[in-house]
Amino acid sequence: MARSNAARKKETTSAVQPLTGIKGGRDGPALALDRVIHERMRLAIVSALAVNASLSFTELRALLDTSDGNLSVHARKLEEAAYITCDKTFEDRMPRTEYRLTSSGRRAFDKYLAPNPPLSGRPFLTKLARAGFLAAVSALYDAVA
Repeated sequence: MARSNAARKKETTSAVQPLTGIKGGRDGPALALDRVIHERMRLAIVSALAVNASLSFTELRALLDTSDGNLSVHARKLEEAAYITCDKTFEDRMPRTEYRLTSSGRRAFDKYLAPNPPLSGRPFLTKLARAGFLAAVSALYDAVA
């Protein structure tokens, strides 16, 4: 009996899967990267939250220069992986969405930055990415991808 695409997707989806297709050097195995964080926008969100106690949706959208829908989708993926928390409140009858990096999100971000061979000779990228600079995140993504 044939399985549906949804059934196949459930079997292969997990919070952390190795990213295939990126060579780890010679003909060695591919680097094991956290696919949840490795996406460019998610990496930018996590690095921005790594250096700020919390950021509102509006602050994060302005910092990352992205659309509401793009930020919302990627933030939800990070929330589903328990890397960030989302608190929705009202302030003067206006909705306010606040994001924070969780301890598991901090560990995943540190693990993502620490062992990657492309970063080993470039400590400035690690330092800038931890400082939350979007340009550094873009450079980091390009160095790994």
